Amino acid sequence: MTSPPSSRPLDATAIAVTIGLCLSWGFNNVAIKLAIHDIPPLIQSSARSVIAALLVGVSTQARGIHLFKRDGTLRAGILAGLLFALEFLLIYRGLVWTTATRGVLFLYLAPFFVVIGSRWLVPGDHFHLSQWLGLALSFLGIVIAFGLPTPANTAWQTVGDIMLVGAAAAWAATTLTIKASALNRISAEKTLLYQLVVSAPLLGVAAMIVGEHIATAPSALALGAFAYQTIYVVSITFTIWFVLIIRYSAARLSVFTFLTPLFGVAAGHLVLNEPLTPAFAIAVALVAAGLLLVNRPR
Repeated sequence: MTSPPSSRPLDATAIAVTIGLCLSWGFNNVAIKLAIHDIPPLIQSSARSVIAALLVGVSTQARGIHLFKRDGTLRAGILAGLLFALEFLLIYRGLVWTTATRGVLFLYLAPFFVVIGSRWLVPGDHFHLSQWLGLALSFLGIVIAFGLPTPANTAWQTVGDIMLVGAAAAWAATTLTIKASALNRISAEKTLLYQLVVSAPLLGVAAMIVGEHIATAPSALALGAFAYQTIYVVSITFTIWFVLIIRYSAARLSVFTFLTPLFGVAAGHLVLNEPLTPAFAIAVALVAAGLLLVNRPR
């Protein structure tokens, strides 16, 4: 039996930590761009999972966290790992056929899926009308920041769009699996290890199937960007995120992820000198207003 999942609102500490995570993930988007020319995306994902699994495994052993005792989480852990691998596979291959802008909009349907799924899977974690309005406002901010997608130009672009919607569903399903299964009563490190260990070989095989390879030795910049993803983003921020999912409302947490692409745009401006448009300020205001509505005490 699993313990009842917590659906309590976010307190000030949880909100501050979540914003910090979204900021880290926004810079992670830039790190992927910096490394992708030297280290193809699926190879990045697979290698990242392998190295992060080793780091987290060593850390848990040093801290005396038991990983191998029977606790009834194997099936849920494998499912979470399969969904984790599917998410990244669909994102990276879907972006081959559709644009990055369209990809962001379709991927960030994930909070809607989490809110809908929470209503059925997590007792007490459902949105009222004002919170749905906040969710819609935040998504509208993303639409303004990245532009309303036009109809697909080709059949392959439609396939890419569908793959990104599938990635959003896989992301949401991972969150809900962690929240509503036996994974909600084990350490966040073990939950993360399930995902890393299951996803690493699957993503590695996918990289071979699509013909990814590293042609030359990666540059110092690419290796530094890869290290940021592996050591900090995957090994540390993902662990913190899973702690938050278990302790707080998954639906409310998921809405904060709308900040990630906005932080990604800001990071692209700071690091890569990518331009900012006036619409970006409007987008930030709408996302912020939406977050206030979602997290306003009832």
